[in-house]
Amino acid sequence: MTLDQLKMLKLVAELGTLKAASDVLFKSQPAISQGLKQLETQLGVRLFSRQGYRLELTDQGRQIYLRTLRLLNEASEIQQLSAHLAKGVEASVTLAFEASFDLTRVLPMLEVTQGEFPDTSIILKQEYMSGAFEAVLQGAAELAIIASSHYFIEAEAIESIRLYRGALVSVAAPRLLTRHPNLIGVEELRNEYQIVVQDSGQATKGKEMGVQQGQRRWYVNDFSTKKTLILSGMGWGKLPDNLIADELTSGMLCRLQLNDVLNEIEVDYFAIKEKNKILGPVATRLWEHFLSLNQ
Repeated sequence: MTLDQLKMLKLVAELGTLKAASDVLFKSQPAISQGLKQLETQLGVRLFSRQGYRLELTDQGRQIYLRTLRLLNEASEIQQLSAHLAKGVEASVTLAFEASFDLTRVLPMLEVTQGEFPDTSIILKQEYMSGAFEAVLQGAAELAIIASSHYFIEAEAIESIRLYRGALVSVAAPRLLTRHPNLIGVEELRNEYQIVVQDSGQATKGKEMGVQQGQRRWYVNDFSTKKTLILSGMGWGKLPDNLIADELTSGMLCRLQLNDVLNEIEVDYFAIKEKNKILGPVATRLWEHFLSLNQ
C-alpha cells in the first residue's frame, strides 16, 4: 500500500470517474485502474462497485476511504513539518515565566508568533522565584520572564529587557482580620499562618524570604492555592496585584497596613535570554516582540 494508491482511492471516490482522477493526478486511466486493483488485492476487500458509469464506494470501501483521509492528512502534516525543520525553524520553543507575571500582557504577541510559525510548539513553563532564571541558564528554556533581582539582572551571562512594573501586596480576608481588630504590626500575626510559595529553583534553598522568626507558616507550590487559603481566612501573605484586583475591589480581600514591614513590594519584570546565545527564528521573533513592549 502506497500514498499514491491512497491518493487514487480518495480522488476516484470524490470525483467518481477514472478520467477525472487522471486529470488531477496526471496519470493515465489504466495506471489508476491498475493501482486501485492492486490496493484491493493487498487489502483483501472490494473498494468500488463498477456496475454504473460512476465508480461508487462499497460499504467496506467507504470505511477504508474515511481512514485514508486521515492518513493522507497526517502525511501532509509530516511533509509540512519536514519542510519547516529543514529551514532551521525550531520544533519547539520554551518560555519560562515567573508565576506572579501577568501573562495576559504577552498573549497577543504569542498569538501572532504562533500564527507565523504554526508548526513550532510554544511551551509555557510556569516557575517560582529563581526557577525561570535557572531554566535559561540550565538550557531548559530559550527565554524567560523573571521578577526583578539585582542578582538575576546583573548576571554576566544574561541579557535582559524590562517589560513592566507590578507589585506583591500583603493581604488577608475579613474573617482573619476580625480576630485582630487593632492590627498594626506583623508580630500580632505570629500565631496566624503565613502562606508561603516555595521556590521552584535553588537560589533561595534553605533561606526564609519575608518570614518573621517563629512565624507559623504553610508552604504551597502555586499562587492559586495560596490565594484560596488566604481567601478562606486560614492565613495571610503577599499576592501579585494582577491576581487580586477584583477581590480587593469587592472586599473579599483587604490590604494589610502593618507599620513594621513592607506591605507592598514593587516588582519589575524582565524578559531574559542567555547572552551571546544564537536563537532560532521563532525564539528570535519572540525576543523582538519583547523589545517592542519595552519601547
